[in-house]
Amino acid sequence: MSVIAKAPKRPISTYLHLHPKTGLRALLALPLTWLIGVYIISLFLLLVTAFWFTDPYTSKVRPGFTLENFVSIFTVPAYFATSVRTLGIALAVTAVCAVFAVPLGIFMAKLARPWMRNLLAVAITLPLWAGYLVKLLAMRLTFTENGLFNWLVEPLGISGPGFGIPVIVLTLAYLWFPYMALPVFTAIRQLPHNLFDASADLGAKGWPTVLRIVLPLITPAIVAGSVFTFSLSLGDYLAARFVGGKTQMVGSIIASNINLNPPVAAAFSMVPIAFVIMYLMLARRTGSLERM
Repeated sequence: MSVIAKAPKRPISTYLHLHPKTGLRALLALPLTWLIGVYIISLFLLLVTAFWFTDPYTSKVRPGFTLENFVSIFTVPAYFATSVRTLGIALAVTAVCAVFAVPLGIFMAKLARPWMRNLLAVAITLPLWAGYLVKLLAMRLTFTENGLFNWLVEPLGISGPGFGIPVIVLTLAYLWFPYMALPVFTAIRQLPHNLFDASADLGAKGWPTVLRIVLPLITPAIVAGSVFTFSLSLGDYLAARFVGGKTQMVGSIIASNINLNPPVAAAFSMVPIAFVIMYLMLARRTGSLERM
């Protein structure tokens, strides 16, 4: 009796090697399912809700189509002022982070000793190790009336700013500074040291070298970091609640209307998205995104 030999089974890796498109589809299936099925569809449903309205008699959300929720952002003075204030705070946070990140990155990458560089790297990333509310509580205790800041400046005859926009900016800069400092440090560390030597040989001092040589070369890193600091600051509202006093941000209005008027909350959710899109368009015009 003859025995028919079975063909050996091919491993999955061999099949995927012979069918690269199938392997690519399998690789992208899960992330695309998450991106399209959860993120994009959720945003779409949020946008749809922004066109609905709340019944003034029953306080129930009714499907429909109205632009009143979007119009109120521009026509209600409190809403418009909050949107502009939030944009200003996000830009201020981004500027503060960039101003501190560039000189710190130069020092760490080109001047500091290895042990000092490692110590500063730990100090920069230290805020990421603690919980979000823990960091907010630390800033609140620092700038409260009897806090550390007032205790330090009291001998000088001055007092702290109190809870308000300045403390919000400092708190958000403290929270998001690592997202700016790390890309800037990495970019500066990749710059050849002979650029600084050549600049010094040509008679340029420290700040002219930073402005004319370093900044143009690390602009993509600054833009990359600013996308995080800007967008994260736009969507924050707990900082305004804990250290902002009576100051409100867009997130504050969204949070207060989630249960009272969901369509208004959905419409206001589009404000940070619109600001981020405009910011990315401006960054693209500078050419920094192409060099990232």
